[in-house]
Parts: sequence; structure tokens; C-alpha cells
Amino acid sequence: MDFRLPAETLRWRDELRAFLRAELPPGFQGSDDYFDNEEQMAFARQLYRKLGERRWLAPAWPEQYGGMGKSMLEQLVLNEELAWHRAPSGGRLFTIGITGPTLLVHADAEQKERFLPRMASGEDWYCQGFSEPGSGSDLASMETRAVRDGDDYVVNGQKIWTSNGHVADRMILLARTATDVPKHKGVSAFIVDMKTPGISVQGIPNMAYRRDFNQVFFEDVRVPARNLVGGENNGWYVATTTLDFERSNIAAISGARRTVHDLVAWAKERHGGVRPWDSARVRTELAELHLECEVGRLLAYRTAWLQSRGAVPNYEASIGKVWFAQLGIKVTNAGVNLLGLQGQLQPGAPGAPYDGRVLQSYLLAVSGPIGGGTAEVQRNIIAQRGLGLPRG
Repeated sequence: MDFRLPAETLRWRDELRAFLRAELPPGFQGSDDYFDNEEQMAFARQLYRKLGERRWLAPAWPEQYGGMGKSMLEQLVLNEELAWHRAPSGGRLFTIGITGPTLLVHADAEQKERFLPRMASGEDWYCQGFSEPGSGSDLASMETRAVRDGDDYVVNGQKIWTSNGHVADRMILLARTATDVPKHKGVSAFIVDMKTPGISVQGIPNMAYRRDFNQVFFEDVRVPARNLVGGENNGWYVATTTLDFERSNIAAISGARRTVHDLVAWAKERHGGVRPWDSARVRTELAELHLECEVGRLLAYRTAWLQSRGAVPNYEASIGKVWFAQLGIKVTNAGVNLLGLQGQLQPGAPGAPYDGRVLQSYLLAVSGPIGGGTAEVQRNIIAQRGLGLPRG
């Protein structure tokens, strides 16, 4: 593949960077306080609506759905720049990075016209209703049921680890629609309005001082049959497409690159009369992390290049997922240790370097090898679909 971006894409990247410098407050360190902070929520919503007005939020989507008609390379550039500038993540990953591309593959024409423009404009944020208390890696063992009743499906059950569930407008939901077939063949996918009667959301605080995880309960929730995506009992194929897009996101690697960049700058300053950069061990560790970030960046670019050619990367996305997850832990662990006792200060605490962001990222990184499919699952995909090895 050619790792060089086209001249037109480079010009657009410069425009995007100028926009972000103008829209983000001076000295902006990045914040996802919109989980609990209404002011930050309004800021995040406004930022993404402004991107939507320029058709920049989903540049790879067709123009008729609010995009620019470009390729996944432009989408990669957008995600990379937003993460580098620490723009609030908002609902971008689950909306533009996951659900939208999945609908482009599996939704019918009417559904695309109904859902995609509101996503590309920044009006609707999505969350993902996949995992359940008893079905994580074995996703096909889900028990949430959707039973046809006239023009609706009636949904009962529970989902867990639903990131952004309390701020999302809609959800892409997996539910069981048949019980007399192999479990992978009895699943269906739906788009659900989160304001539908019978839906309740309960937060799950995490150790990173954020409330982005949720449990979502469904009690006789009526979902219009026209919101069924990909056909009844075909949801497993919809889900695998969704997960492939989730695992190929570059935002994580761009965030890691920015953290390494900041740690280098911090190490070159004097702290208590000592300049960490003078230590060969510190220089070597940061240099190795920089190289690993570049490897991850190239993996992400390859995945986007395959997507730009109409392919749906599978084992390639899993390679990236394993690499990004482990790298996130290594970068943030190195950061917390380099910053010393100050590195243990919580976000918002006086004297916390980078407003405690490195510590918060360190605590969040622990879930990296689990979320979006465990590292063990990813390695099985790489072995079977990438290397052609038999099932164990």
C-alpha cells in the first residue's frame, strides 16, 4: 500500500487543524466531563454539529447522507486529528466510527435516509447494546429477547458495559429473535430510540473517575419492525461488521502518540532540580514507545486503506486491536511512573500534570484488552482467519 496521503487530503487536513485550533479553548487539555457535566456535554454537542455543518464529521460517507463522498482515509485523518487535539470524544466512535459504517453495509435504502443524515450532522449520538452480564466474549449466548408483535418487536432483557448509554439518543441493539436454531443464527440487530418507554439506564462508576459505563434495562420495549437491520435472524453478521469497524479505530493510537509527545516535553523540563531527559533509561523508554506508536499508526493506516478499497478488514483489524490495547497500557504505565508522585494526582487536583489526564488514561487502559472483544478472541481471529490455522 501507499502510506502517502493524496495532496487534496493533506490540504483538507490543514483546514481541519485550523478549525480545531479555533474551536478548542487555548491550552485545552482534553476533557470527557460530558459524562456528568452538562456544560461539557453542550460543548461536545456543539463541536460535532459544527463539524457536521461542514460535512466533516463523516467524510467517508456519501454526500446524500451528509458526508463528503471521500474514503476511509479521510475518516482516519479526522479521527487522528481529533484525538491528537484531545477534542471530546462525544458519541463519535459509536456513531460515526461503528454504527454508521455498519448501516452503510447492512441497512436498506429507507433506513439509510432516515438514520445516517442525523448522525453525520452531529444531531444523534449512538451507543452499542451488545454485552450482557452473562455474555461477553461469548456474545452469541445473549438472552435479551425481541418478539414480533404486529408492526413492532417487544424487547425484554438487559445490556451492560454500555458506554455513553446515558447520553446517547439511539442504540444499535442485538437481541435474540429465535431460540430453536443454533445461537449464532437466532440473533437480530435493531436501531432503538433511547427515549422509548420501558428503557432505563443505570450508571456504573469506573475507577477512572468517569461515568461512561452503564447498564440498560428493557421492559416490554416496543421497537418498530422497520428498525430491524439486515433482516431477522441475521444480526450476527451485522454484529461482526460492527466489531470490525470498532477494532480498526485510530483514535486510541493517536491519543497514545500525543501522550508520548507530552511525556517527552515534560521530561525535558526540570522538576525539583532534575531533568528526567538526562537519564539514558528515560530516553530509551520514550524512544521505544514512540516507535511502537508509529507501528500502531501504520497498522491503522493499512486497515483504513483496505476499507477505502471496499474491503472489510477482519484479522487486520484484530491485529490492530491487540497492538493498540497493549500499547495503551505500556504508554500510560510509563507516564504515571515518569511523573512520579504527581502522576498519581486525580483529574482536577491542584498540581496534577496535564490535569491528571495521564493517570486517567492509565486507569482506562486496563480495560483495553477486554473492551470490543478480548485479546484472546482477537488472537483466535488472527490465527484462524489470518494464518489459516484450525480451531483449537
